[in-house]
Amino acid sequence: MEPIYLALILFTLWTIGLGVTLTTYRSVQVLLGKKKSNEFPAGIQHGSDFNWRLNRAHLNSLENLPLFVAVVFLTVSLGKLDSFVNQMGFVILGARVLQSLTHLVATNVLAVNIRFTFYMIQIVSYIILLIRLV
Repeated sequence: MEPIYLALILFTLWTIGLGVTLTTYRSVQVLLGKKKSNEFPAGIQHGSDFNWRLNRAHLNSLENLPLFVAVVFLTVSLGKLDSFVNQMGFVILGARVLQSLTHLVATNVLAVNIRFTFYMIQIVSYIILLIRLV
C-alpha cells in the first residue's frame, strides 16, 4: 500500500474518532438525564467549552477531509504519485491531528496561533501538491 493511502485512512479514522468521541459525550449526557437529545443545536455553542471545542475540531476535520481525498484522487489519477506526495500525506495528517489537539486543549491567543499555523501547513501542502499536478 502506498503511504499516501495510509495517511488518508488515518485522516479518516481521526475524523471518525472525533465524531465518535463527540457522540459518546452527548449520549452520556442524555442517558444521565443531564440533557435531552434535542438540546445539541447545530451551529450554536452548547454544553461545556470542551464539548464545543470537540464539536469544532470534528467539523474542521470533516471540512478538510474532502480536500485530502481530492488531492489524493487527482494525484493518483494523473499518475503523479511519488515519494514527495507520500511524505506530504503525513505532513498533512500530522498537521491535522496537531491542529485538532491544540483546539481541544486551549483557546488562548497562543493556542489559536498554533492552531492556525497547523491549518496553514495543511493548506500550503495542498496547494503545493496541486501545483505539481499542472
